[in-house]
Amino acid sequence: MLHHPGGDPPDPAYDSTGLFTIGELARSTGLTVRTIRYWSDEGVLTPVGRSTGGYRLYDAESAARLELIRTLRELGLGLTDVRRVLDGERTVAEVAAAHVAALDAQIRSLRVTRAVLSTVARRGSSAEEMTLMNRLARLSAAERRRIMEEFVEEMFRGLDLADPDVRERMRSSAVNLPDDPTPEQVDAWVELAELVQDPEFRAQMRRAAELNHAGRGPDTPAGASRWFARRLVELVGNARERGIDPESPEADQVLRDLFGDTDLAAVLERVDATHNPRLARYRELLGILKGAPVHTYAEEFAWVGAALRARTGG
Repeated sequence: MLHHPGGDPPDPAYDSTGLFTIGELARSTGLTVRTIRYWSDEGVLTPVGRSTGGYRLYDAESAARLELIRTLRELGLGLTDVRRVLDGERTVAEVAAAHVAALDAQIRSLRVTRAVLSTVARRGSSAEEMTLMNRLARLSAAERRRIMEEFVEEMFRGLDLADPDVRERMRSSAVNLPDDPTPEQVDAWVELAELVQDPEFRAQMRRAAELNHAGRGPDTPAGASRWFARRLVELVGNARERGIDPESPEADQVLRDLFGDTDLAAVLERVDATHNPRLARYRELLGILKGAPVHTYAEEFAWVGAALRARTGG
């Protein structure tokens, strides 16, 4: 057999054996000779033989295999996956499913990139702020979950009587960026990630959990905290609609309906710990990430705080 340095010799117009040469495959498929030769060199399109002149020869099955190779490559599969499909190690469906997952990850990454850049452009961010924003936004779902799990664990460690409804709502809080985040949601996640890692905020939340724990007995039903908050919003909302000033004598009855004979100084401590601007912002950020507004009822709790301070000197 005649060997030619540097690869195959120039391709003839046809081969007398009836088999296809690379040149004939190129003309019939529209692919370049260079591409077909490369795939052949990589072992995904093995020739069935060589002519006496040293040309690689392919049969009809090779031509069909070439069409499949081209299709898989056009869909973005690498030659390793193409080879596995052709060798029967993996089915087309299996490779397609894996490739879909990879494409989804790329799409999510591109959407985060777009949202970060949109936020940077809108806010006129500095290079340092842009770097931080990009780093936090690109945390994996597992890393985001770890940040929040550590935060919740620190809040409730050792507090077995803390309201399980509150604990579960904290654990299930939405902390992941949506697949197609808005610039506002990128902003919200970055701010949330910084907030829950702030030692001062963690201490605030821990104190709120401790007060919740101290105010509960073993027979207190789950969800009592939420029930009380709804009752407070309802009673205070009615008082505000009637124009009752929190420092007026008329507010005494509202406080009695809410707290009975409980020490008002202790109540004020609990209200200040569980309803303050930073906690309200925390809830707002979760709402932005969920794509649903969150009602913090800041005005109602501010009214209660003012009424309690007027009576305790707090």
